[in-house]
Amino acid sequence: MSSIFNYGTDHLTIGICLDIAAGKTKGIINADADEAIRSSWREVEKIVHAQHPVYGINTGFGPLCDTRISEADTSLLQSNILKSHSVGVGKPIPQEIAKLMMISKVQALAQGYSGVAPETLQRIIWHIDHNIIPVVPEKGSVGASGDLAPLSHLFLPLIGLGEVFENGERIPAGQLLKKHNLQPLVLGPKEGLALINGTQFILAFAVKAVQRLDDALNRADLIGALSLEGLMGSARPFDARLHAIRPFKGTKMVADRLFTLLTGSEINSSHVNCDRVQDPYSLRCMPQVHGASRNAWLHLKELTEVELNSVTDNPVIFNADDTISGGNFHGQPLALPLDYATVAAAELGNIADRRCYLMSEGRYGLPKLLTQNAGLNSGLMIPQYTTAALVTENKTLCFPASADSVPTSLGQEDHVSMGSISGRKLHQVIDNLEYIQAIELLYAAQAVDFRRPLKSTPVIEAIHAKVREHVPHIQDDRVFADDINNLHQLITNGSLQAIANETAINHHINLSHDEFGIY
Repeated sequence: MSSIFNYGTDHLTIGICLDIAAGKTKGIINADADEAIRSSWREVEKIVHAQHPVYGINTGFGPLCDTRISEADTSLLQSNILKSHSVGVGKPIPQEIAKLMMISKVQALAQGYSGVAPETLQRIIWHIDHNIIPVVPEKGSVGASGDLAPLSHLFLPLIGLGEVFENGERIPAGQLLKKHNLQPLVLGPKEGLALINGTQFILAFAVKAVQRLDDALNRADLIGALSLEGLMGSARPFDARLHAIRPFKGTKMVADRLFTLLTGSEINSSHVNCDRVQDPYSLRCMPQVHGASRNAWLHLKELTEVELNSVTDNPVIFNADDTISGGNFHGQPLALPLDYATVAAAELGNIADRRCYLMSEGRYGLPKLLTQNAGLNSGLMIPQYTTAALVTENKTLCFPASADSVPTSLGQEDHVSMGSISGRKLHQVIDNLEYIQAIELLYAAQAVDFRRPLKSTPVIEAIHAKVREHVPHIQDDRVFADDINNLHQLITNGSLQAIANETAINHHINLSHDEFGIY
């Protein structure tokens, strides 16, 4: 464990959140946060004893907000809400996402506005530290009034119910507690509501999406540069002067990266004086298209980080005489940028598919279908069918979930964000994008083979060599699904980015831009 993060008092970034989930950073509650938590807890006790009606503490929930609850039943009310709201369906979400939910929930509650007991937070931290992850169904949240169903499942194990994953095994939570000599918690007033009233399901998907889309954006530039070399495209459209007069942040960054990646290339300099006036859009407009997706990513990153450090439950307790029943649980602030990012991710796939098609046409000195024995061999004809299918599937996933709202809770909750669906759809699009990029990598490496003995730049050559370690040059037809899956693994395990970064460092090439980091 290399570093410490103080829940509730330190600023939580996306990178730190991911590091806590990975066990690289330990999250703790320091003395200042502990005092804020205890102070808020004491204020809730005052409310209960004073019998002044405050939503969710001594009243029912949703349309039952006018129903008073006796002081004796305030604890039962909180365990009942966890049980009754556990209505999720579908397969479990990834364990990392559930862990990110717990981390972000502790950060929200530890700020001292939610009236939870310190022992409750420590139990959640115990789950995080021991990598004991609750089973959370993927469907059932409408993204307002908090992610009620998934958060209920997430915290059922606190009271000995539900299921958890431990060392890959799915077991009942009650059995898990006995194994570790722990007792189920008895929730106090407000605690059940505080646990489930928040955006942590949407937020966890957003945190992971920021990381995955960042990786995809970086790969898009690397693979796009390899494709450009295979097609003998021009680096002139990446001149900084062009983008200084249309200075979108993402566009400038991509142009700088592409220009840097191509500077000094033998392939690129070999056709400087050719009679080709300009390249197709999928090559020369990479800064504008990849860059627009980077702008969407930057927007999502900024808003996700705001949410990571926000209090999103309801009501918010300032003191016993000052509580506000508001709408900080509403998922719309993340639902909209998640839908925006979904379109941005899909567009990376669209332009990559176009480059695959371009490389298969037999233009610019390349053989048709990137094979010298076309006819007897189909060559790289059909992999582009797969990119076309994946691109179309992504288009169907681009309808914004946040554009819809179905009233719930007998009309009390009459506008909801559906941001939970936005978050899940974004990951589906990125899943498809990763396969599209693997196929473009297959095409680009094959195209560059036909430019030998000319060489590209160190980073691009290192990427090409890495591909050839796993996928040989295509001479005759073979089962290309094997090649695609090998390259997909190369992409998703980080090997491609790692070799690019290592080569860039060794050759003093700067491909990073601080504003686009996740820490």
